[in-house]
Amino acid sequence: MNKMVYDGYTLYYADQGEGEPVVLLHGFCGSSGYWEQLVPLLSSSCRCIVPDLRGHGLSDAPLGAYSIEQMADDCLKLLDELDLPKVTMLGHSMGGYITLSFAERYASRLNGFGLIHSTGYADDEVGKLKRLKAVSTIQSDGITAFIDGLVPGLFAPETAKSHHELIEKAIEIGYKTPPQGAAGAAMAMRERPDRRDVISASALPVLLVAGEKDQIAPEAKVFTTGHPNITKATIQGAGHMSMMEAPEELAGVIQSFLKRDR
Repeated sequence: MNKMVYDGYTLYYADQGEGEPVVLLHGFCGSSGYWEQLVPLLSSSCRCIVPDLRGHGLSDAPLGAYSIEQMADDCLKLLDELDLPKVTMLGHSMGGYITLSFAERYASRLNGFGLIHSTGYADDEVGKLKRLKAVSTIQSDGITAFIDGLVPGLFAPETAKSHHELIEKAIEIGYKTPPQGAAGAAMAMRERPDRRDVISASALPVLLVAGEKDQIAPEAKVFTTGHPNITKATIQGAGHMSMMEAPEELAGVIQSFLKRDR
């Protein structure tokens, strides 16, 4: 892993492959490790830049609430550090919320962007209460108990039954999330605005990926709009974690999108 330091904050990232730069942003209580199976499939044809987002993995986890905008600004700093004028940015779940914030404010730095098991919707009132409950659980019971309750539901039920090693891998990654980082990110997601208009109004190529068995972000929440520059794909049999459940299929979707993008 490489690291970047700015304003006293340290962000770690992986940088693998050559060619068109693609930034992959992981989801809540994940890390760059979420993309471990996918990157080798993409890095033969593009340069994969994969950060540990603020509060996750090896990156610093300051105390207090974060904002999605702040996390997107971290990504902008990383692009500047790497002297990359333009990239394609793809965000999984929480990483998709960050991608939308980036696309809204820094579209000139993008060749295209995509949401993988993510949505432009804001949290509804039930969702906001769940974020507060997550923070409460992390503070009272610890990150281990929280991750044990979170991770199994991220996968398709069939995957959870037949591929325990994937569940264990995601749990192992989740356990390494600093508690204050998980709490800060939960509050960032709770306060994010609705950004469906960023998708519908963008002139950039947009990729929207859903999982057939996703219980967190079903197709109706992912495919919120449609116009000629939007590519939609559903990964059959996958839940919320196609980068682990079906990496070959997801890699194919991304590669096809990048070719169309060019």
